[in-house]
Amino acid sequence: MPQIPEKIHELTVGQLSARSGAAVSALHFYESKGLISSRRTSGNQRRYSRDTLRRVAFVRAAQRVGIPLATIREALAELPEERTPTHEDWARLSEAWRSELDERIKQLNRLRDHLTDCIGCGCLSLDTCVLSNPDDVFGERLTGSRLLVERGGDRQGRL
Repeated sequence: MPQIPEKIHELTVGQLSARSGAAVSALHFYESKGLISSRRTSGNQRRYSRDTLRRVAFVRAAQRVGIPLATIREALAELPEERTPTHEDWARLSEAWRSELDERIKQLNRLRDHLTDCIGCGCLSLDTCVLSNPDDVFGERLTGSRLLVERGGDRQGRL
């Protein structure tokens, strides 16, 4: 049975860009950060294996939910090199981030719920002021809308 030429299994950077929706510059950046890899042809052109499409999709999805690139790189390092990652491989990586994302969602919901109370209140001692004074740490020491800062024994008012 004839073998399929290796080059059919590889994508140029332009093809990878067109198929993934990521700009060529983004692909070069991902490669420089160790998120994807390529081989070089004798003419020094990049060639990417087809499974790089899934890696790029994973990187872009993880970035959209705020996962730092270093964390993404660590996760991708856990994927097998000798085979195309399976659905189970991707699910395992995604599951590891679920609790972190759930916590962020809770924080954003609290922020949204308290936003109206906090905007323009000018008082840094409200128990509910999660923007300027989480957990009312200033209310235990000061009152009003000014923070008093001690400098060399002198107290100066600061807004």
